Amino acid sequence: MSQEPTLTPTRPYLIRAFYEWMEDNALTPYILVDATQDNLVIPTEHVQNGQIVLNIASRATGNMNMDNTYISFNARFGGVSRELWIPMQAVMAIFAKEDQTVGMPFDPSEYDNYTPLEQEPQPTKSKPATSDKPKRENKAGLRVLK
Repeated sequence: MSQEPTLTPTRPYLIRAFYEWMEDNALTPYILVDATQDNLVIPTEHVQNGQIVLNIASRATGNMNMDNTYISFNARFGGVSRELWIPMQAVMAIFAKEDQTVGMPFDPSEYDNYTPLEQEPQPTKSKPATSDKPKRENKAGLRVLK
């Protein structure tokens, strides 16, 4: 008897698709997050009833990254920049602020029997990005041609 392959959850793909569609249509994407999950880095002072709603619009975030395991980005709370890490299994829904019927809730049991094949990244304190590229001199890149 052969064992059926474990399919990856659809949630990360649907979140990315809804996010892109909402951004393309000038809607504001929000996510509802289960704040009781492990490996979250969120502003806990804004958690209510074990949940937090986060604005993930590109105009409200910086360094947004959505992969199959985490959503990570920087956002300001009370004027203070914070780095957030949200595991995909903690995202309960994505919806548009303007019309909360646009979006999708997710099956809370989708990750119950899922075992990833690779090690998931863990949230870490952010470090300044370093680059091996030589620094560019501050010279104007455009010339006026007559």
